[in-house]
Formats: sequence, structure tokens, C-alpha cells
Amino acid sequence: MSSFEVRGGNRLQGEIIPQGAKNEALQILSAVLLTDGEMIISNIPDILDVNLLIELLSDMGVKTARINDDTYSFRADDVNIDYLSSAEFRKKGGRLRGSVMLAGPMLARFKKAYIPKPGGDKIGRRRLDTHIIGFEKLGAQFEFDEDNSCFKLTAPSLRGTYMLLDEPSVTGTANIVMAAVLAEGTTQIYNAACEPYLQQLCTMLNRMGAKISGIGSNLLIIEGVTTLNGTAHRMLPDMIEIGSFIGLAAMTQSELTIKNAGVDHLGIIPEKFGQLGIALDIHGDDIHVPQQDVYEIQTYLDGGILTISDHPWPGFTPDLLSIVLVVATQARGSVLVHQKMFESRLFFVDKLIDMGAQIILCDPHRATVIGLGRKNNLRGITMSSPDIRAGQALLIAALSAEGKSTIQNIEQIDRGYQKIDERLRNIGADIRRII
Repeated sequence: MSSFEVRGGNRLQGEIIPQGAKNEALQILSAVLLTDGEMIISNIPDILDVNLLIELLSDMGVKTARINDDTYSFRADDVNIDYLSSAEFRKKGGRLRGSVMLAGPMLARFKKAYIPKPGGDKIGRRRLDTHIIGFEKLGAQFEFDEDNSCFKLTAPSLRGTYMLLDEPSVTGTANIVMAAVLAEGTTQIYNAACEPYLQQLCTMLNRMGAKISGIGSNLLIIEGVTTLNGTAHRMLPDMIEIGSFIGLAAMTQSELTIKNAGVDHLGIIPEKFGQLGIALDIHGDDIHVPQQDVYEIQTYLDGGILTISDHPWPGFTPDLLSIVLVVATQARGSVLVHQKMFESRLFFVDKLIDMGAQIILCDPHRATVIGLGRKNNLRGITMSSPDIRAGQALLIAALSAEGKSTIQNIEQIDRGYQKIDERLRNIGADIRRII
């Protein structure tokens, strides 16, 4: 099993370019199944989860061709539908939670789909109810195959309808949208997710010939069409990586410029890092993080301790709470981090405590961080990455700590971050991969 060996304490400097958005990629790549026309997708991140989905598409018979480092051509004009019922698909798809995104396009175009037992991060329950119930309301039927641990969905025809989602699930909304674009009649999805990546998906589908209105709101109206055409699409930069780089600069007292950051699509992310006291200078589409010896966490107007919590868009994304937590350890002041959506995502704080951080884990969802104001630096330890986002937070902690840290189970980090060790070395980090 590979690991990272990190010697912390270096001040980093230079420019870094964020990768394409992982969460957008899983939706956009699944959508290539909706047409037999050619799809040209660019800014695709070269990471394990995305590469596995491309491999799955190829195994299904989708013609894939790599045009350059981040651009692929796809054509789904000869899809092997039976592959989805195979043991190989269940095994491969089970390693990737994003494989659930194939169900909507398959139902819409080929009238049946299979969902293997989900893989992905071990961060608590992430149910599929929103997906399945949405498909049912469109007219699909499903059964659970206990022997093979997978859902089988069939839909001789899909018909538009009104539905109120019980949660604004991003993947659930995207999956239902992809099923509804080829359904008969009009579909209304209320309490829909409205994240930028979902907006990107809907905008791309409209270029393909779909009729979706309400993009960016929580009410999507979809008029079904009979066929969709091919198109070209460029994915947004990954907002989670951008937030990670902001936190990295603050923790290591570094001056960094994040190039091509897609500033218009970051929502309140810059504001939340501002609440931690981190200064940001935005120049066009670039974010400059100046060197700061000290950053101080804001309080509420009445002097109360700041709470930062996750919330559906346009609220703060849960994927950045682990970064906020680690960055707060070296701030001046205190903050309560409230992770509402996933009950196991804070279970990496024991490693930060071992490094010298002052954190009280109140319960599975809440942690209070008492910022040390750099009075005591974190110290290097040996630790293991439990999931993608915690792994990135631990890497930031290690880069700011005194001495050597070893991070094991870095396959989790590789699933979400493209050649992160190489890119960090380019800006002065002392990090090497141990095979």
C-alpha cells in the first residue's frame, strides 16, 4: 500500500491550477449515454474515480478516445446493455459510488438499468432512496437482487410527472434529470439541488436538445424530447480543490495564486474562509492568497463563538468542512464545526489531536476547534487517510507540521486529487510517494 512521506514547515510559493471538478465529471460522463452522437468533454480530472467511470463506459461499448491530457471523445452508438447485469460490472461499479449516475441515462434511453451496491467514502450512510423514488415516479419499477446485491430497474416507458424530493440530493437530482429529459411529457422537480455542477449538467443537456428551465433554482421543469444530439462541454474547476489550496496557503504561511479558479461559481466559499481570518485578493478569475503570519477567526456580533456548518447550495459545501477544521487549528480564536449531512466525516480529528491540535469532538456531527494562533506548531506523526476529504485535510496538516509525517492509505486521496504530490512539489512542498 502506497503512502506519502511529508516533511512540513516549508513555505510554499507560486501558482497552482485546480483540476476539473470530480463531482461534475461523474455526472457529465454518465450523460454521454443519452445520445449516439459524439461528445467532446474537456477539463476531465485524471483521478482514480473518474478514470474508473471512463473504464466502465468503455466496457459497456462506449467508444472512448483520449484527445489530449484532459479531453476525451465519447460515442455511445453501440452500447452493450447486457454488460450491466454482469458480475464484472457489479464488481467494478461497486468500487465507485458514482456508478449510480449511469442509471438515469440507461433508463431513459435503454429502458433498464442496474445499480450495484454503492462504493465510495466510508463517511456514513448515503442512501439511494431519492434516486429510486424519483425513477418510480417517472414510471420505472425496481427490485433488489439479494444474491447479487444490486438494484434492477426497468421502464418500458417513462412519463413526466411532478415530484417533491425529500432532500435536495445533487446526485439524485442529476440522475432524475437525466432520466426525465427523454420521458414523455413534462416533469417538475421541486426541492431540486442547484449546485453549479448540476447547472453545468442541465446547460449541457439543453445544448444537446433537451428542454430544461429553472436552472439554478430549486424548481426544475423538464419538457421531454425524443432524442438528444452530441455536443462539446468543458467542466468547471474543482471548488473543493480551490478551498483546499486556500487552506493550505494559510496553514503554511505561504503566498499562493490559484489560477483559473472559476470565481463566479464559488458561491460563499471565499466568504467562509474570510470568516476564519484568511485574506483573499481576487483578480479576474484568479485568487491570490497573501502570506499571513496570523489569521483570526471572527465572532458573531454579540461575541459568540462562530459556527460553520454545511448546507445545500447556495450554502457551504460539506466537502470543505474538513479543510475548515484543520485550518482553524492554527488560527487565533475558536469555531464550532457542524457536519450535518454525514455522521462519520469528523472521525479523523483524533489524528489532528495526536499532532497537537486542541479539538473537542462533541458528537459524530460536531467538533469545537480551539485555535492555537501558532503558539504550538503541529507535530508530524504516522496516520492513515479514512476518506478523500479527510485525507486532503491531513495532508495540509502534515505540510504545516514540524518534522516528518507519514500518511498511509493514500489511494483515498488519489481517488479525488490529481497528481497532488507532484503539483505540491512544484510550489515547494517536501513530499514524496512511497510505493
